[in-house]
Amino acid sequence: MPQKTKHTPMMEQYLNIKAQYPDAFLFYRLGDFYEMFNEDAVKASQVLEVTLTSRNKNAEDPIPMCGVPYHAAQGYIDTLIEKGYKVAICEQVEDPKTTKGMVKREVVQVVTPGTAMDLKSQDGKSNNYLTALFIDETNHYHLAYVDLSTGELKVTQIDTKEELISELISLKTKETVFMEGESIEEQAELNTKLGILISTQKTVESAEPLIHLLGSVESKNKRFVLNLLLSYLSETQKRSLDHLQTAEEYTPSHYLKMDHYSKQNLELTSSIRDGQKKGTLLWLLDETKTAMGGRLLKQWINRPLVHKEKIEARQRIVENLLNHFFERSDLNEVLTKVYDLERLAGRIAFGNVNGRDLIQLKTSLNQIPLLNNLIQGMNENEEWTSLLKQLDPVAEVSDLIETAIHDEPPIAIKDGGIIKDGYNAKLDEYRDAMKNSKQWIASMEAEERVKTGIKTLKIGYNKVFGYYIEITRANLVLLPEGRYERKQTLSNAERFITPELKEKEAIILEAEDKSTALEYELFAEIRETVKNSIERLQNLAKAVATVDVLQSFATVSEKYHYVRPLMEKGSQEIELIDGRHPVVEKVLGQQIYVPNDVEMDKDTQIMLITGPNMSGKSTYMRQLALTVIMAQIGCFVPANKAKLPVFDKIFTRIGAADDLISGQSTFMVEMMEANQALTYATKDSLILFDEIGRGTATYDGMALAEAIIEYIHQHVHAKTLFSTHYHELTALEQELEQLKNCHVGAIEEEGELVFLHKMLPGPSDKSYGIQVAKLAGLPEELLEKAATILKKLEQQKPVVQEMAESVAENTPKIQSTALKTKKAPVESTAEQQISLFSLEDPQEKEVIQLLKNINLLTLTPLEAINELNRLQQKLQNKES
Repeated sequence: MPQKTKHTPMMEQYLNIKAQYPDAFLFYRLGDFYEMFNEDAVKASQVLEVTLTSRNKNAEDPIPMCGVPYHAAQGYIDTLIEKGYKVAICEQVEDPKTTKGMVKREVVQVVTPGTAMDLKSQDGKSNNYLTALFIDETNHYHLAYVDLSTGELKVTQIDTKEELISELISLKTKETVFMEGESIEEQAELNTKLGILISTQKTVESAEPLIHLLGSVESKNKRFVLNLLLSYLSETQKRSLDHLQTAEEYTPSHYLKMDHYSKQNLELTSSIRDGQKKGTLLWLLDETKTAMGGRLLKQWINRPLVHKEKIEARQRIVENLLNHFFERSDLNEVLTKVYDLERLAGRIAFGNVNGRDLIQLKTSLNQIPLLNNLIQGMNENEEWTSLLKQLDPVAEVSDLIETAIHDEPPIAIKDGGIIKDGYNAKLDEYRDAMKNSKQWIASMEAEERVKTGIKTLKIGYNKVFGYYIEITRANLVLLPEGRYERKQTLSNAERFITPELKEKEAIILEAEDKSTALEYELFAEIRETVKNSIERLQNLAKAVATVDVLQSFATVSEKYHYVRPLMEKGSQEIELIDGRHPVVEKVLGQQIYVPNDVEMDKDTQIMLITGPNMSGKSTYMRQLALTVIMAQIGCFVPANKAKLPVFDKIFTRIGAADDLISGQSTFMVEMMEANQALTYATKDSLILFDEIGRGTATYDGMALAEAIIEYIHQHVHAKTLFSTHYHELTALEQELEQLKNCHVGAIEEEGELVFLHKMLPGPSDKSYGIQVAKLAGLPEELLEKAATILKKLEQQKPVVQEMAESVAENTPKIQSTALKTKKAPVESTAEQQISLFSLEDPQEKEVIQLLKNINLLTLTPLEAINELNRLQQKLQNKES
């Protein structure tokens, strides 16, 4: 009968270590495998699709067990990390040969989604941010984040939850650290709604080796959240973090503000359809040649500038690059040879750099003098001068690598073959000993062939038996008796040794062991020397990335014939002549994109856009927003002429989509986005509203749309493009002096609808809904029925309109306070309006009261007519 298992010393050790890392898979090193036990084994076998076995199979409670090979572990670790898990790597920290009893083991690193350095699936042009969050007693959010692979470290304060969500989505963080036991509600919300892994830290200490990273940050709360982040890193990584850069404070208001809805609607870095890069503004603008340039471009797109001087500084360099075609071509060629300096610096600090990484570093540094020369040839402004100062070639590092490291070193750093001859005298001695001894062995082989007459005699080597003399069985008769000492018998040969051969073997193997050990020691010294230049390498990386992004702007601007926009801070004028949607234009390729003007002087605040579906209203609106973003990151823009104000915020509502993050319906999302704009927009903001109100009943939607337009006009004063199918709203041009109508042209030719894709002044004459349905291929019978119904409704329209206008004169206007905005228009009551009438007859007063109580927004046209008829009958009966 199986006996109940008593834990062995090894399992006791495993369980004790596992108890310290309950939220991670423990990779426990046993020989050539990392083993997992119990629940880890069961779950890992499913996730990694490896065989689940058990330890002590005959025991009453066998222990589930699975393992992965040590040499292939990285792939399995990557899989777990990409699926949102943590992995604690537990290694032997004692030499088994010199240890009695259990070998001591410790966790040497915890790999998490936010700290992974080299995920195979990770795009080199993407960051991997780990964030930390602290919420103070006034409900302000203090956010710090780090990219462990590049050393980037930043901190900020965020005032609202909406802004926090937008920032986390923009950073695409996979993991956020909280103090243990704090902000439980926020932890759950980020985990369930954004899918962010939540990690907690028990203690926060101002670690002395990292205290310098706080730099000039003075805020107590910002310093706390930085220490929270750094404490978590120290506890999980358990190694040098020398590559982390001094914390940089940033303020969201120093950049063009866009919430995550707007970034999603405008498809800045990922498409709405599949979340991929293709079809986005990033896809269009990314002509960068380096990984760090690609990461910086994405950061610039997510955070356009709001300072005119900084925008123009970038524009001047782009213009300079455009004016020097040949120098720019050479510069691009040089940049293609620059590797990822930021991440190389991170690998050096982490201690996992190899010889090939150092060769990449040398190759990159060798390009810097060439970059300097090219830029000096174009240097026409102070911005280039500033960049030149940062393009430090770190010559001593490249010279050291050139002197010490083989041009084609092996990947492994402990097997030798990395260090060049002539770098170290002792190493050269060992190599000479090995070389001379091997020459002696080759000479011995030739001599023994002559002495024995055995032409096939050979001297070989393997790790088990060392050096040996091998003679085939057929030639054993030629071997003099007692000449060799038998070592090993094979199926068709015998192997022998001699005292002289054993002596040389000892010399060779000793030299090889010492040579390999010395090479590793020398490589570690070189790595430490390079490590001293990490800060300089990181500064260089930033400068190269900046040059790379600006040349990318120049390349794109030349390719698509963009122009430099004139930026005017505080201006209330937009003048885009022959503007184009940059991404659609690229997608169309050889097809001609129909350009459109956007002209809004200081007296035009709102453009009300009408026109049929599919005609290009949404494209026209996105076109303006993308042009603004391109201008404010320093790029040229798709137009023949461009004059733009510097906007502080962009708000959009374009397209109908549910918000899966917060579980809201399309209409609720629409109202939330509208409310964001109405609450936070300023006169320097840009608002794009596409079909506001379509998610509810017709009259509800129309009433809300009109109220929103009036509110923007009277209180917000932001530049606004508002597209609608409610043609009734075009009458607002007569009431609102800063509103202008425009429409997308469309004509009917022989019953077919033709889109002109051209923006024209004035309102559209009709919506062409049935014609669009025809283009979509709906059945002819259905279309004919729709046309008949439309004709009936249009005949009823004047009656309903007359009633609506009559009621409108005596009922309050729908107020924007329903949207919970910051200010409400002055209220106009029904009683004030009715007091204008002289109503002495009780029956007439009753009819007016009934009329006042009617909720037109809930009635169909036919119900409204019937209600009007009933009230009219009351008055006619009274007269008779």
